[in-house]
Amino acid sequence: MTRAAKTPDHPQDFALRVVAWQRLQGRHGLPWQGTRDPYRIWLSEIMLQQTQVSTVLRYYGRFLERFPTVTHLALAGLDDVLALWSGLGYYSRARNLHACAQAVVQQHAGVFPTEATVLETLPGIGRSTAAAVAAFSTGQRVAILDGNVKRVLARHRAFEHDVAKPAALRALWTVAEALLPPQGGMEAYTQGLMDLGATVCTRRRPRCEDCPVQADCRAHALGNPQAYPVKTRRTQRRARSSVLLLALHAPDGAPAAHLRRAGPEVQVLLQMRPPRGIWGGLWTLPLFDDERALDQALAARGLLQPLRVQALPPVQHALTHLDWTLKPCRVWVTPSEQGALSEGAGQPDAPQPEAGGWRWMGLDTALASGLPAPIRVLLEAEARQAGPSP
Repeated sequence: MTRAAKTPDHPQDFALRVVAWQRLQGRHGLPWQGTRDPYRIWLSEIMLQQTQVSTVLRYYGRFLERFPTVTHLALAGLDDVLALWSGLGYYSRARNLHACAQAVVQQHAGVFPTEATVLETLPGIGRSTAAAVAAFSTGQRVAILDGNVKRVLARHRAFEHDVAKPAALRALWTVAEALLPPQGGMEAYTQGLMDLGATVCTRRRPRCEDCPVQADCRAHALGNPQAYPVKTRRTQRRARSSVLLLALHAPDGAPAAHLRRAGPEVQVLLQMRPPRGIWGGLWTLPLFDDERALDQALAARGLLQPLRVQALPPVQHALTHLDWTLKPCRVWVTPSEQGALSEGAGQPDAPQPEAGGWRWMGLDTALASGLPAPIRVLLEAEARQAGPSP
């Protein structure tokens, strides 16, 4: 045991209490628990970043069924990965997931690394995620410091420094390392810290009476656990409004009156988002700042607003720091109008365009592609209307 681990700041039985609590009160039976496969552990860790367990449970099994090994994931197209990730949010994770799988295949012959220092060199894997994969797959004695664990340790220590600042974060890493079990029990300890932060030491209304380390928790003793961790750099939420062009085309040129006869052959106009930023690399309906910008885009192609544009109910979409109001405008287009909208934008069977390009796509094909959640909901509603007649 190191000298630091014997000081009052770093009680040597902290880890033992966390391990004992986890084995009795922690979470068990989750589909990514009980495995030593670093690929499956890594996949769960990436999915669980900024996402609740209940949400990840809906995706994890389907993802493994489609990509059972890191090689399957590496060989898949990015659009296939994004399509399966659709609705899970924070899409940069999916792009990094794909890039990481390719790096494992190219640099490690498809054998997923288990050493934390090696894992950190891969795309999208930071220090804490690397440590979690190493601890769960091989029991390596390395500290984690994800959002939940920062909260547990900052409260236990009454850590008064701003964790948004690099120097303070380095100091908290030192605390995390000093509290590690002296030997063994890394899997239960790592899982226990995660479980404590997620179920007991919660951001709001922490259940201190159920905490195994309450006896020497400084924040609890001070009576203000919710004051920790200290974080002064907070991004202000902002509001944004955009207009979506929901342009549809039936092969016979007939709009809604004959929609059921057109069925799955209905096509929708989609736009590829830039690889970085909101919805990066996903297909979406063409986006405009307002109705005037939509009018100008239609007019530039010889199409005017009286083109039977129908305003649909707005959709409210909440992102991390953005409240986004999406205003869909549906329009059925004729074959000549479809050609005007396609001009310089890609035909239905053309290769995937560069970011910003437009492309006509069958509804079924669109729904099998990478779409943001609100766009998928809109297109699923159209697909239901376009389904076969009873």
